[in-house]
Amino acid sequence: MKKSLIALLIMFMGVNNFVRADEGMWIPMLINNNMVEMQKLGLKLSAEDIYSVNHSSLKDAVIIFGGGCTGEIVSPEGLILTNHHCGYGSIQQVSSPENNYLNDGFWAMNKGEEIPVDGLKVQFLQYMKDVTAESIAGVTSDMTETQRDSIIDVNNKKIIETATKDTGFRGIVESFYGGNEYYLFVYEVYTDIRLVGTPPESIGKFGADTDNWMWPRHTGDFSMFRVYSSPEGKPAKYAADNVPLKPKHFLPINIAGVDQGDFAMIMGFPGSTDRYLSSYGVDQAINLTNPTIVDIRAEKLRIMREGMDANEAVRLQYASKFARTANYWKYFIGQTKGLKRLNVKAKKQQQEAEFENWLNHNPLKKEKFGKAITLIANAYDIIGEYDLARYYFMEAIYRGPEILGSANKFNNLAKLLDAKKPDQTAIKEAVDKIKEGVDGYFKDYNTNIDRNLLASMMRMYHQNVPLDQQPFYLLKMNDKFRGDFDKYAEYVFSKSIFASKEKVEAFLAKPGKKELDKDPAFVAVNAFFTNYRNMAKKTKEAYANLAKGNRLFIAGLREMNPEINYAPDANFTMRLTYGTVQDYYPADAIHYEYFTTMDGIMQKEDPNNFEFIVPAKLKELYNASDFGPYGENGVMKVCFLTNHDITGGNSGSPVMNANGELLGLAFDGNWEAMSGDIAFEPKLQRTINVDIRYVLFIIDKFAGAKNLIEEMTIVTEKPGQTDEEIEITEPVISEEPALAE
Repeated sequence: MKKSLIALLIMFMGVNNFVRADEGMWIPMLINNNMVEMQKLGLKLSAEDIYSVNHSSLKDAVIIFGGGCTGEIVSPEGLILTNHHCGYGSIQQVSSPENNYLNDGFWAMNKGEEIPVDGLKVQFLQYMKDVTAESIAGVTSDMTETQRDSIIDVNNKKIIETATKDTGFRGIVESFYGGNEYYLFVYEVYTDIRLVGTPPESIGKFGADTDNWMWPRHTGDFSMFRVYSSPEGKPAKYAADNVPLKPKHFLPINIAGVDQGDFAMIMGFPGSTDRYLSSYGVDQAINLTNPTIVDIRAEKLRIMREGMDANEAVRLQYASKFARTANYWKYFIGQTKGLKRLNVKAKKQQQEAEFENWLNHNPLKKEKFGKAITLIANAYDIIGEYDLARYYFMEAIYRGPEILGSANKFNNLAKLLDAKKPDQTAIKEAVDKIKEGVDGYFKDYNTNIDRNLLASMMRMYHQNVPLDQQPFYLLKMNDKFRGDFDKYAEYVFSKSIFASKEKVEAFLAKPGKKELDKDPAFVAVNAFFTNYRNMAKKTKEAYANLAKGNRLFIAGLREMNPEINYAPDANFTMRLTYGTVQDYYPADAIHYEYFTTMDGIMQKEDPNNFEFIVPAKLKELYNASDFGPYGENGVMKVCFLTNHDITGGNSGSPVMNANGELLGLAFDGNWEAMSGDIAFEPKLQRTINVDIRYVLFIIDKFAGAKNLIEEMTIVTEKPGQTDEEIEITEPVISEEPALAE
């Protein structure tokens, strides 16, 4: 029977504790610990069906898509489903004003029409392994955190080298429970990925920023790609003779629909949570971190939107950049509101008081964990002095004007050019590497937007960061241009080689260190980075103490409550979360149903607002009730809710039923529970999923891509059918040798 950190918090606050099935991002390798509860909820599979090293299992159909999303394999020919917003950057990359796939959609009616996406990759987890003993070998309790980390880093490198030698696999060792446990993850990486299908933005991004993080939702948030391999079935760069991958496992599609209370589970790669965050961390998030990020991103969005609204070509260029910035701008607004509304800081303080009380009654435990809270509190005192400057650097400089980011990429070349005996071979390699990205960078670059961003970000940085924490360069520029940062930006863009493609290419044709040293963008970015590194030195010990305090606190919590099956924080490794299809009550006298329908699309339609435009073909199908086999009693359902525990990175994750069949794709959380990455609230926390029936309806009836429908395995009965029927709808498994752990 599992409980979790937040369940513990609720108990401490005097609320009746009760078992929940909807909290926790669980390690698939250890899912046996949860099987009894999952099967009580309705699961028909075994732990081996979910995660296996020597046999095909659900884990073999779930992939890391790109650099921060999840996808799933849904056919014996490597067909991928993921979210539209996960594929958004790739769709934009292969689009042009003449072939605007974001606006018009795209559907390959045969494999020859599929579009290669340069730089896109997917990763299949081969296996995971507990390597804690090997990772911490040689570590002693009297070491500083820096000494401890150094030993662990050396150990982990050896673990990865041993695991991946002569395999072509990628390995990584990740920390769990604040550094108390370590797990090895081994992946196979495929780089020939091709766009297969995407609905237009008017479907895939319906509601856009207005509806983002909100329920009710009516977004067909999906896109389709395909994995290609060499003819031998191995990862390979794009080549005309590559073939669709034959996967170890793929997910059947169940179109029987969902009802409230149905069991459902999600597998994916959640990015990051902070459920063990202290009250001091919550206070910092509410009063400093979140407001700072929101203010800076609001200004960046304003500037981008101004340029995008003025020109359709610019809108296409900046569509993906705007979406990335807007997503977590709104997230941090919602998180702050949620933390305040749910009184999370007080709950954390109560937990810390209970922890201290337990220590005071257990002398041996106090000797072991007694410094935890003090280390955390003192660390935040020091970190707090510099965190405003830290977040301004990250948001306004590092993630700010692109001209600064472009200049920063030339630092390695600058070092090579500055050597006493320049290595011409190394210089040529560095130049060639930079050249590879020039066309793609300037394809999606607008000088006016970036110049305005530079002026505004420098102005905000100077106005809000303490003067003694600003680089001398910025103070000098403020004096030189008498506080007029618009003039400063004009100066930078008129003098910098990074302001245009032609200037960059001319420099790369004849690179010289002196030209870089006098370039205003190059000088600026290095001044800010130097300043950031100097501040980092002042907080290095505090961050080490914070890490140690957190590690001791988490270890102590687990010893204080040995009966609780604590879930580890998300860290972009494969996890499984389970629960049921559920409605919810967001506030007094308000009830939200667990599903939405196309009726809501028509109710939201606004031809004068790009966020709520409804394609004519979609309206025709709706008016004719032409839903094919995907409708339910004459109704076309669009999205549904579950009470799963997910976060960023889970986007695109498969929502599966008790038989491991695909019901939908997870794509968002709800506004009322935006604090969920820090404090899970079971009564409010919901996952928003696009119904697989709406996905197939769009593919089949709207796009007419029946070739893709025919490629999938469609199941028409809900779990509970006979073994014989289940066997008929199981996916075909490729004959590959078993992988020994």
